[in-house]
Amino acid sequence: MAVPKAKTSRWRRDQRRAQSFFRRFRIPSLTECKNCGEKIVPHRVCPYCGYYRGREVVEVD
Repeated sequence: MAVPKAKTSRWRRDQRRAQSFFRRFRIPSLTECKNCGEKIVPHRVCPYCGYYRGREVVEVD
């Protein structure tokens, strides 16, 4: 079993824990839908037209 050589400082410990907190505020990258041109999150079905990779996956009213 691995044993740490030195005590982890409070600063280093808190910096490691803070990474999950700051991840909440990250803005997702947006791409343009190939079918309708709206801005969407990549690798998801377009909520505006229902297309994914050139095929209609979901019927949108």
